[in-house]
Amino acid sequence: MPTVTPSRSIPPIDTRYTRIIAIALPVLLANLAMPLQSVIDTAIVGNMNDTAKLAGMGLAIQLLSLLLVSFNFLQYASSGLSAQALGQSVSHADSAENTTTKQSSLIASPLLSILQRALLLAFIIGALLLLAKPWLIDFGLRALSANPNSGLAAKTYLDVRFWGVIAELMNFAFIGWFAGQGKTRYMLYQQGFIALLNIILTLFFVYGLQMGLVGVALGTTIAFWSGVLLALWLSRQHLQISWTALFTADPKHFAKEKMLRLFSLNKDIFIRTLILTLSFAWITRLSAQSGDVILAANAILLQVLSISAFALDGVAVSAETLSGQAAGRRDWPRFRIIVKRTGVVSYGLAIMLSALWWLAMPTYLQLMTNIEPVFALAYDYHLYAVLLPLVGVGAYWLDGIFFGLTAGNVIRNAALILAVVFFPLSWLLYQQWDMTGIWLSVWCLLLLRLIILGGFLYRAYRTGSYEKLQPNV
Repeated sequence: MPTVTPSRSIPPIDTRYTRIIAIALPVLLANLAMPLQSVIDTAIVGNMNDTAKLAGMGLAIQLLSLLLVSFNFLQYASSGLSAQALGQSVSHADSAENTTTKQSSLIASPLLSILQRALLLAFIIGALLLLAKPWLIDFGLRALSANPNSGLAAKTYLDVRFWGVIAELMNFAFIGWFAGQGKTRYMLYQQGFIALLNIILTLFFVYGLQMGLVGVALGTTIAFWSGVLLALWLSRQHLQISWTALFTADPKHFAKEKMLRLFSLNKDIFIRTLILTLSFAWITRLSAQSGDVILAANAILLQVLSISAFALDGVAVSAETLSGQAAGRRDWPRFRIIVKRTGVVSYGLAIMLSALWWLAMPTYLQLMTNIEPVFALAYDYHLYAVLLPLVGVGAYWLDGIFFGLTAGNVIRNAALILAVVFFPLSWLLYQQWDMTGIWLSVWCLLLLRLIILGGFLYRAYRTGSYEKLQPNV
């Protein structure tokens, strides 16, 4: 693939640390709103003084993650493709002396088609999951080795929460689409709105109407559907188009070659994400086999990973957005600067997060549960959770770089290598050290991702063949 030299009339990509942080900060705040919903739900259930319900909540969240996060290629593909489309469209618009109206149309058209394709795919997948709800819940809980009481609690929650899966998948598409264009404040508006509404509704349903687990699930479901409506309005405002134009699809944007291109990228990201979610489902299964107390304690401690991962993903989105724009222009010197500087910011944030968790952990555990055996076990293992940001930061940072490149083949191959190494290693650790082995497995999962992805990037750097990481576009 020939190298394209950026036009002199096009300003260079801003790679200053202030720009990286400016992109990352709203994403970080928006992302923190996402795990906050699970944290609030878990805390409410954790204070019901029922270990089986708390364990069931952990099972339900893990099963939903397995189903929904497996399809979060909708987010990553939308982000990488919209970032590259923006870079290419701006290049064309700047190189041609068009009017402002023509420039806006040139940029909006490919971005709108990317969003429409992602939303259509999200709706189809969500509808299929909803139709298969009874079988997915029963099979999933058996696969996770649910005990009778915790399994019943999980089923009660999931029966209601499944009605929001279409909205949650659409949410992935909107997040990626906004992030790829650097419109992170829209992400903050959308995710903040969902989180706030979820908290208000859940507290009302649980404590006002005494609906228990059903109320917890219902509040989350309504909040996600409301978030879709807000995101549609924000998209219309961003593109400066009518409601009719937003819902009108040009058939040429759904041509066979375009859909195959999108499917090819999505297929690779799907394989990668499925392997990661299966890895965490495996960890949950090991916890469930060890009893409800261990399952409940790990459900609380793994929320630390969820919160930290979403925070670190803020810088990963910076890496994805900027590296995607550099890749769209084939500006590889600028790409290398982006890799270095986003890495510095990522590890700096990880140090801060671990320090904050070390200070806040006792208070956090007291807020999350009033069940004494669960609290005591979680406290015994809290240092493993405190260090999770430092252990996992490299994996999230490099994910952002490769998603910006839309390097689906590398993402897929790295996940396949991970699976070959992780599962037998985790089983050996669990057999040898039980609960400690479970937490060493979590650490290994994160470190192996860093090592494997780092190896691919280093090889491309040494050979100067970044173009080979990308599919032909």
